[in-house]
Formats: sequence, structure tokens, C-alpha cells
Amino acid sequence: MLSVLRSPAKQIVQCLVLLAAGCLTTMTGGIVAPVFPEILQHLHLEPRWAGMLISIHALMIALFTPILGILADRIGKLKVLIAALIFYAVFGISGAFIGHFLPLLADRALLGIASGGISAACIGLLSNMFEGEARLQVLGYATSAMTTASIFVPLLGGWVGSYNWKFAFFIYGVSLPIALAAALMLQEADRSENSALSNMMGNQLIKAITKPQVIRLFITLALAAAIVYSVVIYTPVYLNETIGADAKLNGIVLTARAIGATVVSALAANWIGKRLGRNVTIALGFILMASMLATIPVLKDISLILYAAVFFGAGFGVAVPHMYNGLAEFSPPELRSSVMAIGTGFNSLGQFICPIFLGAVWQSWGLTNVFYVTAGVGLMIAVWIVSASIQESQRQKAKGKRRI
Repeated sequence: MLSVLRSPAKQIVQCLVLLAAGCLTTMTGGIVAPVFPEILQHLHLEPRWAGMLISIHALMIALFTPILGILADRIGKLKVLIAALIFYAVFGISGAFIGHFLPLLADRALLGIASGGISAACIGLLSNMFEGEARLQVLGYATSAMTTASIFVPLLGGWVGSYNWKFAFFIYGVSLPIALAAALMLQEADRSENSALSNMMGNQLIKAITKPQVIRLFITLALAAAIVYSVVIYTPVYLNETIGADAKLNGIVLTARAIGATVVSALAANWIGKRLGRNVTIALGFILMASMLATIPVLKDISLILYAAVFFGAGFGVAVPHMYNGLAEFSPPELRSSVMAIGTGFNSLGQFICPIFLGAVWQSWGLTNVFYVTAGVGLMIAVWIVSASIQESQRQKAKGKRRI
């Protein structure tokens, strides 16, 4: 467990270091997306396969975050964090010097693995620093920070890349000063005393991740990510076709979504959770996202579209901190990095499969139905969460009566 220094100022600095590191995961694809057309042009890449340069990191995060989370629990979260931050800079900057598709794809995949290590270690360290309401609040801040980063990172990548597309890759080097700050400011308890416990981690981890509540949270994280990506990918296309929205207007709409998520996750998620409970709050988040998705094909006025985007982001900002906090509550402290890293892996998996599934919907039934299908999925998830929660409550009451 992270050794939290008594000074509030130092504890705040520790949190800021971890939040800064966590925000790097949103940079992995966002930095190069604005200069993607220039990469296509200068490297003469085939468009059919070149898109994998933007999406391959999500698959690698999904595959390797759980593995690196287990490694973090065994050898130390701080060790994994610092190593991942260094490799993040190395593989990120290397992209500027690679001139062929397959080597660049491999480099982007390695960058995704490093990003998975950062995610696994950060979320494990943050979740172990705090308990109860404080942890939920910090996870809300983390969601806000990463959502805010997702707003500004593409702008930064586009601005730097406007001088030369290769310059965008050098932004990845920001992970090096963060690695130095982590080495200086963060400490982790000596793990030698837990050597006997580490031998039992395999069985304990299996027990932890096979709990029905944990499995449900894994699935909801993946589907929440897929729903959010449906907005990111398909809303700009739809608005361009229907109201002639240009890149600037589409950027404003996506920014409104991110602002909604940022404000609600930081300021309201904890308050709502106290009053409604975790499961109902998560279900409420999915209902908000689904409702706003269903309005997209109906709304034509840009002001109403912006309101819908804000409320959609609010739904995401309500649900996600409670999902991660639920994983932390259902996990032993020594296995939190592993369990929550698996959750992050499911999140990235949802991002990766979103265009595969919804692309088929678009091709078969049209772009409008993409939003209706996704909204339907969101509502079904909400019903599933509430019904499963009711069933669990009834089982607990029945057990209590039998004991009496």
C-alpha cells in the first residue's frame, strides 16, 4: 500500500502526480489522431489498414492491463508505474523516426502496453491511498482529470503537429518528468513481509474476479466505454450529414460531453451515490446516456444538441466512479491493482469492439439506428443492474431469516 505522508500538502502532491500519470492514458491515441492524415500522406499508407495505428493501443491496453495489474500486486505498483512511464516516452517518441507501417504498428502496440502499465499502477495506488467516501471522491477526480485531458490533448497534438506531424510524437516525452516526480514523491510499503501471501494470490484473484458483483462491474465498464465511443465516433459523422456541422462545431459538441462528465464526476457523483446507492446510481448513469443517445436523431437545433451532450456526459460521470469504487470495495487491498486493472482492460475492450459492432449496424440499418441500438443497450444494462441488485438484496434477506 502507498505510504501516505502526513502532510496534507504532500498528500495532495502525491495525488496530482498519480492523476497526471493517469491522464497519459488518454494521450495514447489522442495525440496522433489530429495528424493522422499527414501520417497517411507522408508514409504512403494504405487507408484500409492504417486506422489500426490509432486503435491498436486500445486492444493492447485491454490485453495487458490485467497482466500488468497482477505484476504490480506482486512486485510493487510503484516499480511498474515508473518503468511504464519510461517506456511510454521511449515508444511514444520513437514513432517520429519510423517510416514504415508494420514497425510503426508494433511501436504503437508497445506504447499501448506501457499505457496499460501506467493505468494498472495508478488506479491501484490511488485506490489504496483512500477508503470509503474519500476513495470515491478521488476516483471522481481521476475520471474528471482524464476526461478533461481528452478535451485538450487532441487540440495540443493538432497545434504541435501543425508545424510538423513528427513533432506530435515528442509530446509523449512528458511522461519522463512525471516518472521522476513519482520516484521522488511516492513510496510503497516493503513487500518482503508479504512474500507468503503473494504465493496465494492466484487463487485469491480468481475468487475475487469471479464474484457475481465483480463480473457485472466488468461488463458494465466495457459497455459504458462502448456507449461513449459510439458518441465520439458517430455523432460527428451524423451531425455533418444532417446539419452540416464542421470540425469546429463537432469539437464543441464533444467538448460539451466531456464538460458534463468532468463536472458531475468531480462534484456530484459522490452526493448522488450517498442518496441512491451504488447500483441505482450506475443504472441512473446508463439511463441518462441512453436517453440522450435516443434524442440525437431527433434534435436539429444546435443549442439542444449541446444540452443533450452535457447530460450524456453527466450520465457517464455519474456511473464510472461508482463502477471503479465498487471494484475496489469487492477486492482485498493486496489485489486491488489486479482487479481494477482487469476492469480497465474491459473498458479498453469496449472501446475496441465498439466500431466493430456498431459499424455492422450502420452498414445494415443506417447511421440513425446506430444511436437507437446503442440507447437500447444502455437501457437494458440499467434494467439488468437494478434487477440483479434486487435479487442480491432478497438473497441476503433470506439468509438473514434462516440464521434467525
